[in-house]
Amino acid sequence: MKLSDFNFDLPEELIAQDPIEDRSSSRLLVLDKNSGEIQHHVFKDIIDELQEGDCLVVNDTKVIPARLIGNRVGTDGRIEVLLLKRKADNVWETLVKPGKKAKIGTKITFGEGLLIGEVIDIVEEGNRLIRFEFEGIFEEILDKLGEMPLPPYITHELKDKNRYQTVYAKHEGSAAAPTAGLHFTNELLKAIEDKGVVIAKVTLHVGLGTFRPVKVDNILEHHMHSEFFFIEESEANKINQAKKAGKRVISVGTTSCRTLESAASQDGVVKATSGWTEIFIYPGYQFKVIDGLITNFHLPESTLLMLVSALAGKEHILNAYKTAVNERYRFFSFGDAMFIK
Repeated sequence: MKLSDFNFDLPEELIAQDPIEDRSSSRLLVLDKNSGEIQHHVFKDIIDELQEGDCLVVNDTKVIPARLIGNRVGTDGRIEVLLLKRKADNVWETLVKPGKKAKIGTKITFGEGLLIGEVIDIVEEGNRLIRFEFEGIFEEILDKLGEMPLPPYITHELKDKNRYQTVYAKHEGSAAAPTAGLHFTNELLKAIEDKGVVIAKVTLHVGLGTFRPVKVDNILEHHMHSEFFFIEESEANKINQAKKAGKRVISVGTTSCRTLESAASQDGVVKATSGWTEIFIYPGYQFKVIDGLITNFHLPESTLLMLVSALAGKEHILNAYKTAVNERYRFFSFGDAMFIK
């Protein structure tokens, strides 16, 4: 399976730079995964696509303001640190720019000494382990000093941090938002529940591996970054009960999908568990849990495009994407949505 099989032409002006004012007013392309039939709606119409007894599974991770701008102690050179994974209480795996200026022993000061970091090791792909020193609560300091780590294709400044956060975000730890969930408002979620749809919550802390390009021509040689996830027993029960009753399990986003598929046994039973997943879903994959997927429009040649192609078939997906481009849908994190049913 070649990387070029998952390419498509995307005009740059279709990359959404800002969130629209009303989350649920984005557009919604509905794709029938069996027939390839396409319909066009507004996102709040998703309620009409859901049926009583369906289980909607959301990822309640919370994005941390993980981008820190500091200065190297002794030289005052500007340095940018992106928090990727918490390794121990005050030690984080980070991405540092410029990396060559961040040798082991380098100290970095943020917020005029409110936070001090020291590079203690260099790990895979040149990422740095940094130990932080501070007084008080780390999350509060981060909230004061950090910026939202927006994807590289978004060049506009985000005026409201909460717009890169789902309304149900709870567990802090993501370096990127589970963007399919950005379309839901509290009012829409309540209406969905009132219709008899069960909402289950899982947690996967999204890493920047989400945006990592596939650099090998044979996609089977691509290695996914690991991401931490957990599912509580009450939520696993909701999902399993829906499956048992013959109802649909619909994943909100590729992160919820990867969590469910990582936590399920071969017969499709979801276990209450936690751990790290490197699951890579591409065409040929047999889904164990999900029946449908709400997702945004993804980058050409990305692992996310491969995942949706596994669910609906590459031809149906590429045709839907071509239609979305022709219809001027907005792409990527702040863009429009697709429901694969």
